Amino acid sequence: MSLPAALSAALAAAVLVIALLVLQPEDAGPGAGSSMAETEALPRLREDFRMQNKSVFILGASGETGRVLLKEILEQGLFSKVTLIGRRKLTFDEEAYKNVNQEVVDFEKLDDYASAFQGHDVGFCCLGTTRKKAGAEGFVHVDRDYVLKSAELAKAGGCKHFNLLSSKGADKSSNFLYLQVKGEVEARVEELKFDRYSIFRPGVLLCDRQEFRPGEWLVRKFFGSLPESWASGHSVPVMTVVRAMLNNAVRPSDKKKELLDNEAIHDLGKADGSLKP
Repeated sequence: MSLPAALSAALAAAVLVIALLVLQPEDAGPGAGSSMAETEALPRLREDFRMQNKSVFILGASGETGRVLLKEILEQGLFSKVTLIGRRKLTFDEEAYKNVNQEVVDFEKLDDYASAFQGHDVGFCCLGTTRKKAGAEGFVHVDRDYVLKSAELAKAGGCKHFNLLSSKGADKSSNFLYLQVKGEVEARVEELKFDRYSIFRPGVLLCDRQEFRPGEWLVRKFFGSLPESWASGHSVPVMTVVRAMLNNAVRPSDKKKELLDNEAIHDLGKADGSLKP
């Protein structure tokens, strides 16, 4: 495909994404952002959480959200053991990463790597690809099959709190493949009945990807040109998503399922307080 044709296709895809995000109704479900009292309590909640010496695994640490999530977990010092589960070993130069454990697995034969999923209290799943990169079947295979099998093994391995990065507008009955797959995997992971299951549905993720994706670049530029009050309803910085995930993890909850939409992610992710131990 020529460059002009590729850019035209990317522009068409970007327009479709924008239309989907703007027009798609959001079913927030159970789960919420942070109240003023919760925000003020975050430093204490983080310290209490650290004292529990919990272990965590991250799926998709090579992606933008997973990479930022790992960095923030290490900076906040929330877990006594951090494990990355992925198809290849990642290389880190910084001293802060020296104690990070890495389990290299073949996602086509995950049952053979069940031990990688054992002994973790908390799990974060940031796995995902694109239809353009993997094709329709490949996208479904990664975003649904890999995620679901990983969740099954995590549950069998003793994981109590499973966190799933999904998408705004996720709906298993959607006519759009991306939203349909995201909604389907949300529902099927719920059937596993984790002690606590947190779903995050961000809008367009605002970040500077290491991998250039023209369609996403156009969407980010579009939202970057809009008034913040409007853009924040349909987009969110990756760092805000990551901090929402961690702020949510440290606060106690008696809900079996939590669904945080883009607004709740903004509220919880922007909650301040002393982040580092």
